[in-house]
Amino acid sequence: MSAAEDGWRRLDRRTVAVTAIVMAGVAIGAGVPTTVGIASNTSLGTALLWVVPAGLLLIAIGAGWDYLRWYKTWYRIGDERAELRTGILVRTRRSLHRDRIRAVDLTADPITRIFGLANVKIGTGESSAPGTSSFVLRPVTAATAEQLRRELLDRPVGDTATAEGMLAELDPAWVRYAPTSFLAPLLGIGAFGVVMNVSEWFGLQKGVIEWVADLFSGLPLVVTILVLIALALVLGSIGSLLLFVEMWWRFRLERESGGTLRVRRGLLTTRSISLEEKRLRGLEVVEPLGARMLGAARVDIIATGMVQRKDDDKTDHRTVLPPAPKDIADRVAADVLREEVAPTNSARLAGHPRAARGRRIRWALAAVVAVVLPLLVLGVLLTDVLLHLAWIAALVLLPIAILIALDSYRALGHGLTGDYLVARNGSVRRSTVALQRRGIIGWTARQSVFQRRAGLITLTATTAAGTGGYSVHDVGASEGLVFAEAAVPDLFAPFLEGPLPRRADETVSGEV
Repeated sequence: MSAAEDGWRRLDRRTVAVTAIVMAGVAIGAGVPTTVGIASNTSLGTALLWVVPAGLLLIAIGAGWDYLRWYKTWYRIGDERAELRTGILVRTRRSLHRDRIRAVDLTADPITRIFGLANVKIGTGESSAPGTSSFVLRPVTAATAEQLRRELLDRPVGDTATAEGMLAELDPAWVRYAPTSFLAPLLGIGAFGVVMNVSEWFGLQKGVIEWVADLFSGLPLVVTILVLIALALVLGSIGSLLLFVEMWWRFRLERESGGTLRVRRGLLTTRSISLEEKRLRGLEVVEPLGARMLGAARVDIIATGMVQRKDDDKTDHRTVLPPAPKDIADRVAADVLREEVAPTNSARLAGHPRAARGRRIRWALAAVVAVVLPLLVLGVLLTDVLLHLAWIAALVLLPIAILIALDSYRALGHGLTGDYLVARNGSVRRSTVALQRRGIIGWTARQSVFQRRAGLITLTATTAAGTGGYSVHDVGASEGLVFAEAAVPDLFAPFLEGPLPRRADETVSGEV
């Protein structure tokens, strides 16, 4: 019996054409600077005589290899299992039980979309060895991809999970939060790097450097540095706006039948991420400093199967709401968890001892010293310019660091509300976590020498979801141990010496 007769199906054959186009782009991208470099020593005709055949060979090799991959790849969706057979030199066969499939994600880059294709990632949501809990069908037709997603995730559920509808969709006004990302200055610096690299390809780098030097020749060094920083921020802001639009355009968060959350987004490369609600163990409301100053926050989910997996270890994969007004973030958080009010917004959080404030101030001072001291040393050894930069850096960074330290201390808090443990920390990146107490499988108590002297402790709730652990930083030692026991009774107490009260408002005499 042939593979097709036994229920096995092939991927779409047009994958070879997609690969050929991609390899052509690679060949052109590598061929242009190579041609310019060779032509500078010989002639353009000689350069093309070498580069064009090499580019055609690269395209042929890439398309040929992908044809072999297509020819050797079969998949089958049976009543009990989803299976994939693939491999050219080494044959592999992967099989996932359908009852354990928890996620089906669809992606399509611009070239794939032109051909009406999509890539389908099928996963169980387990944190096992890479490649054993998921596989990718690359590619199938867009219609087939959508059919597979519905078929694999549509399963009968109880009445509590049947509500469907739109939870959130993109408001174009949210684009204004993009430049507040810490990615903006990095994009600006990257733009300078791109200019230098491209100019080097064409042998113009020296001329570009001389042109910039002449442009700022009449300005003091400090002014020149400030102008360059401002230019980098402008370029970075433009880049962050474009990146936000590419990632989040046409964003929709929906709850579908069968208890599935679905996020759809993307302008050029479209993404459809489906998550079974059974995997949810909580969520995280993240407020980066820039977004928080504008009253915005984003929402990340905490779900099983996202622990230390490289393909899932991306903020945008866990994010179910991009930076949006805080009230909308709170409403979406409540809707995702099926609560009337989001635990991250309703919990009364207890503050932390003043010793925690002292630790943050010392960290802030150490960070300033780490920047200023090297400038001072190099200034003494090399040039007075660095000495001026050192005192300017100290004058600017010291008050900023102290303000961030105080804000970080005010953010510290922990509490319990209903079925959730809630913990908040951070200033530059403020995070409020709501973690289901039944999802906590252990506690880690960490106490450095300096924490021990200050009577503080850091408790980490271990879970098989999200990042694998969520911490309550620098809480009072006795108060923290009582809190851990109140959150998950009888989990921490056996490892303590002395009696431990059950209620968080009582004193404790136990020791780690």
